[in-house]
Amino acid sequence: MADIKRLAGQTAIYGIPSILGRILGYLLVPFYTRVFHPGEYGVVNVFYSYASLLKVILTYGMETAFFRFTEHEQDKEKVYSAGMISLLITSMVFLVFVMFFAGSIAQWIDYSDHENYIIWFGWILVLDAIAAIPFARLRAQNKAKRFATINMINIGINIGLNLFFIILCPIILTYGKDGILANAISLIYRSDWGIEYIFISNLIASIVTILLLLPEMIVIKWKIDPDLWKKMFFYAFPLLFAGMAGIVNETFDRLLLRYLLPVSKDVATYQVGIYAACYKISILMTIFIQAYKYAAEPFFFAKAKDKDAKVVYAHIMNYFMIVVSMIFLVTMVYLDDFIMPILVGKDYWEGRGVIPVLMLANLFLGVYYNLSIWYKLTGKTHWGAWLSAIGAIITFALNFWWIPLSPDHFIHGYYGSAWATFICYAVMMILSYLIGQRYFPVGYNLKKFSGYLGLSVFLYVISTLITLDSAFSRIAFHTSLLLIFVLVVYLVEKPKLFKR
Repeated sequence: MADIKRLAGQTAIYGIPSILGRILGYLLVPFYTRVFHPGEYGVVNVFYSYASLLKVILTYGMETAFFRFTEHEQDKEKVYSAGMISLLITSMVFLVFVMFFAGSIAQWIDYSDHENYIIWFGWILVLDAIAAIPFARLRAQNKAKRFATINMINIGINIGLNLFFIILCPIILTYGKDGILANAISLIYRSDWGIEYIFISNLIASIVTILLLLPEMIVIKWKIDPDLWKKMFFYAFPLLFAGMAGIVNETFDRLLLRYLLPVSKDVATYQVGIYAACYKISILMTIFIQAYKYAAEPFFFAKAKDKDAKVVYAHIMNYFMIVVSMIFLVTMVYLDDFIMPILVGKDYWEGRGVIPVLMLANLFLGVYYNLSIWYKLTGKTHWGAWLSAIGAIITFALNFWWIPLSPDHFIHGYYGSAWATFICYAVMMILSYLIGQRYFPVGYNLKKFSGYLGLSVFLYVISTLITLDSAFSRIAFHTSLLLIFVLVVYLVEKPKLFKR
C-alpha cells in the first residue's frame, strides 16, 4: 500500500502542471471554438497532428532508454550525456532540413501558402525534442517540483500569449487607437493573423523552457560512449516504431479525415475542427493518464528489483481502473448540462455522438500503457513496435473503409474515425495482456476490472434512457448514479482499505 501511495503522490505532483495546464488550455477551447470557425480550428489540429508524429521521431525512444540504462549503469552521467548529445545532433540535422525545404514541405502537405507554419513548427519540435532528456532526468531524480515548475511556466507563457495576442491586442487597437500602448502593440501585432498566434505562443513558450533547462543541459559531459550509445539506441529503436504507430493511432484520424472525406478540402477541414473539439472533451481522462504516465514509468523501473513488484503492479492496475471508470462516468453524465455548454461552441455540438466512443477508446489506451510495462522491463521492446503497428494497420484500414461512406451509414466520416480508434485501442489492450502474460505474468484481477468498467458503462446507459426536463432533476439523478458507483467501489475495496 505504501508503494501505491507513493505512486499516487508522484502522479499528483507530476499531474499539477499537466492538470492545471490542460484545464487552462481547455479554457481556451471555448474561446477558440467561438472566435475561430471549425475550418480554422481544423487547420490547427492538422498541424499539431503532424507535429505529434514528428516529435516521436525526433526523440526516438531515448526517454525510455534513459530510464532503463540509468537503473542499470553505475555512471548515470554517462547515460545522460549519451542521450542528450544524441538528441542534440539529430535535432540540429532535422532543423537544417526543415529550414532548407520548408517551401517544398508546405506544398507537399497542401499548405503552400503557409511556409511560415513549417518553419515555426520545425523550431518548436527541435526545442521540445532537446528538452526531453533533461525533463526525463528530473523525473528519474524525483525532482518533481522543478519538473512541475518549469512545465507550469511553459503553460503559463503559452496561454498568456494566446490571450494577449488573440484577445487583448485587438481590444487595445480598437479602443486605444492612437494611444502610446496601441502604437507599441502595432509594432508586434498583425491584425490579419489569427491562428498564427496559437503557433507563435507555443514557439515562445518552448524557447523559454529550453532557457530554464540550461542548468540541466550544461552539466553534460561532451563526450559520448559509443558502446553505451549503441545499447541505448538498439533498446530505443523499436520504441520509435511503437511511438510512431501510437501517434498514428492517436492523431492521424484527423489527417485522414481531411484527405479521405469525399468533399472539398475546406469542408473536410471544417469536419476535422468539429471532431477535434469533441475529442478534447476527454480532458479528464487524458489529464489523468498523462500525469500517471509521467510518474509510473520511472516508478515501475525502480520497483522491478523488488520481490513483490508484480503484486504491486496488479494493485496499481486495480486502482487505475477505478479512477478511469469514474472519470468516464463523471464526464458522460454531466456532458450535456455542464461540459459541452462550457467547453465547446455551439457550432461544434453536432459531433457530440463520438464523445462516449472516444472516452472509452482513451480508457483502453490508458490500460494499454499500464500493461506495456512488461515489454519495457523484459527488454522485449520489439513487441511494443509490433502491437502499435497492428493498431496502426487497424486505424488506417478502418478509416479508409469508413470515412468515405455516405452519411446514411451509421459509421461514416468522423464517426468512422471514432469507432476505428475504439477498436484499435481495444485490440492493442487485449493483445498486450495476452502476450505479456506469457513473458511477464502479472496476476491482474480481470473480473474486478471488467466489473468496474461494466458498472460505469451501465450507469451511463441508464442516464441516457431516463429523460428528465428539469436541469435540477437531471443533475440530481446523475449525481445519484455517481454515488452508486462510489458506494459499490467502497464496499468492494473496503476490506483492503482498512486492512491492518
